[in-house]
Parts: sequence; C-alpha cells; structure tokens
Amino acid sequence: MMIEVLKSKIHRVKITEANLHYIGSITIDENLMKAANLIEGEKVQIVNIDNGERLETYVIKGTRGSGIICMNGPAARKVSVGDTIIVIGYAHMDFEEAKKFKPSIIFPKKDNKL
Repeated sequence: MMIEVLKSKIHRVKITEANLHYIGSITIDENLMKAANLIEGEKVQIVNIDNGERLETYVIKGTRGSGIICMNGPAARKVSVGDTIIVIGYAHMDFEEAKKFKPSIIFPKKDNKL
C-alpha cells in the first residue's frame, strides 16, 4: 500500500516579495530548499498563517543566501509581503517505508536564514 506523507517542511518563513505578473510558483532561497530537501519544480503546499489561505504551487530556485520567499503569479493575491507561511512537500511511499522515514523540517530565523 502506498501512502502520502510529510517529506519536507519550511516552518514559518516571511514572504519577501509577491510578483503577480510572473508565470507562477514560489521562489525559495536555495539554502532553504537544500536544508528542507526540496527541489526545483517540486509541488508544494503553502499555508499562510496570517490569513488562513492554503494553495499548491511548485518551487523555483532563488538566490542562495538571499532569504527570498516570493509568491509568483495568481497566488501572489493570496499573500502580502511580511506574511508568515509554511511550505510543505509530500511524498508517496510504501506504508512500511513510511514508518521509518524521517522528514526534513527546518525552522528558519526571522530573516529567513538558517
């Protein structure tokens, strides 16, 4: 049996930019991506702590060490610069494998740095 489980989580980062006229996605500092075990193009869920919005999009690699968290495209309407969000990645895996799997969860500092 295959199940979907938490694979990656960036817990509580601040939106630094919102670019409505970009084609879509969320741009994330490459350091945060690596630490959370996320890759470019990966589907993620975004949970906005400040307004309760939830949405799905995909990851674009941002400049390493910049702290950038930029919501792009129509999803930019679901956030404001300064909002606190959680970025969640999931994986499908075998039930027995999932019992042993340890997700990558990071807790960045206030400046979106590790």
